[in-house]
Amino acid sequence: MLVVVDAGNTNITIGIYEENTLLKSFRMTTKMERTSDEYGLVLLNFISMANIEKSQVSDVIISSVVPKMMHAFTNAVRRYLEKEPMIVGSGLKTGIAILTDNPKEVGPDRIVDLVGAIDEYGTNIIVVDFGTATTYDYINDEKQFIAGVTAPGIGISANALWGQTAKLPEIEIKKPDSILAKNTIHSMQAGVVYGYIGQCEYIITKMKEALNDDNIKVIATGGLGSIVFNETNLIDVYDPELTFKGLKKIYQINKKMPRN
Repeated sequence: MLVVVDAGNTNITIGIYEENTLLKSFRMTTKMERTSDEYGLVLLNFISMANIEKSQVSDVIISSVVPKMMHAFTNAVRRYLEKEPMIVGSGLKTGIAILTDNPKEVGPDRIVDLVGAIDEYGTNIIVVDFGTATTYDYINDEKQFIAGVTAPGIGISANALWGQTAKLPEIEIKKPDSILAKNTIHSMQAGVVYGYIGQCEYIITKMKEALNDDNIKVIATGGLGSIVFNETNLIDVYDPELTFKGLKKIYQINKKMPRN
């Protein structure tokens, strides 16, 4: 069985695959101060909750945008799962050509999402990842990563709203019943959610205009992406497992794992 790990700025998500079937997924907060023992015990607990023995784990692949936690986490994998993890980065084959000004600046999470999207949905696509930051990445029919847009995530935007104002409260990020809000909480929810939907639609529209192609397919993923997906016609597919699929595909490319 393959354990896939996506370490983001806010959460670490972990999936367990048996061949091409995702058996179980877990999520924990990203904390720099965790030790390798803490990470190891969490990993063993997750595996146990999935009714899997440690000996059944064949390999581990990790994508991370948080360098400070990688030493402890990779040591946890080595010590507690007794595996040398595959790390997404330079040296691994992805099947994608990165044609940006500085390819090394492109985060591994973005590459993983693109690999998963190509494998599942084909090329000539924009992949939108609603994470701590929201990214919009375009890849053409030649599997070339041409350009990307990075915006503050919906959570960052909401935190800035109540964090930088004395009287506005912290709110749940969800769409209110009406944009014509009649109280402070609903007015904040309307501003955050509808404002973010508008931003998303505008960026997608302008990218398609710049690429002179209205037929580009838009694939979205990420925790809060379902909120936007349900309110716009500009996103064709919402796939919450896209990153896991990309990690599995990269593993298959580099380890030649058998496919069904």
